[in-house]
Amino acid sequence: MTDEGTTTREWFVGTHGAPATTADGDHPARWLHVTDKESFLAAAAEIDPALRERLAQVHVVARDVPKRPAAAVRWLDDDWVAVLTPTVWFTEDDRQVHTGELGVLAGPDAVLTFEAGGAGVREHAMDRLRGPGPTHGSGAQRVALAVVLGLVGVASEVEVALGDAVADTERVVFDRTTDDPVQRLYDLKREITEARRALLPVSAELPELTTDERRVVADRRTLERVASTVERIDRHLDAHDDLLSDMLQVHLSQVSVRQNEDMRKISAWAAILVYPTVIAGIYGMNFSHMPELHWLLGYPFAMLLMAVGCVVLYRVFRRVGWL
Repeated sequence: MTDEGTTTREWFVGTHGAPATTADGDHPARWLHVTDKESFLAAAAEIDPALRERLAQVHVVARDVPKRPAAAVRWLDDDWVAVLTPTVWFTEDDRQVHTGELGVLAGPDAVLTFEAGGAGVREHAMDRLRGPGPTHGSGAQRVALAVVLGLVGVASEVEVALGDAVADTERVVFDRTTDDPVQRLYDLKREITEARRALLPVSAELPELTTDERRVVADRRTLERVASTVERIDRHLDAHDDLLSDMLQVHLSQVSVRQNEDMRKISAWAAILVYPTVIAGIYGMNFSHMPELHWLLGYPFAMLLMAVGCVVLYRVFRRVGWL
């Protein structure tokens, strides 16, 4: 498709085989986006059959069903680099983190991408290309950098959404009128772990783009900032996870305190009820020499003794905070 009314910092993004150029006509480039890995490999073969063979040897591409999120940055030759990485996105309705895949094949005058999942990295990259930005570098380099920045931008949005979910959960933990929040805490910790599992391979592989100054995908400082941003996101996620662990400990402490309060109340009421039982047990022994059994006021005296004892015990337990 072609965007009209572009500025010198925007790109015409063409379909397969239709070259895309900047508005000023410099640095012609093509950007082809596909939706699955097979089409990605097929398009690479159309560009150069050797590229497909080398790309197919990358372990992330070779696996049909990845067992875990993985990333890879591989230079296929001096001009072509392949970036394969997991993507993440967060859904508000079920508070879950989902993972997908992103592939980028960048060369001197063309960029090939595929995205599986709903992260929307391509849309973020398109927004960056349409907006103001640096003008140095070839068209392909700008497209590749926009895709990488889009990947990091989506991950940053996930971190912010998880932070908001953690804040909401914190209010629930300290609200006694709500249900037990343990399941909610555990689910959120699991989603944070899922996001970190997807981002850790990215932070491990991105520095590979800056190791060789002769091979340039984008400005070295920019890529270093991107890598540091991914590490910062991971640190924030780690802080969210620690906060959830602290909330879980606080909740368990609250449960323990409430259980102790309940046990004190039960013990206090049990002691109050035991006292009249003891009095009744004494007068129920029916020994021959018990003068109180023959008193005219023996029965009222026993009842008054029970009542006074219960009142005294109740006031004592109230004073010490057990009732």
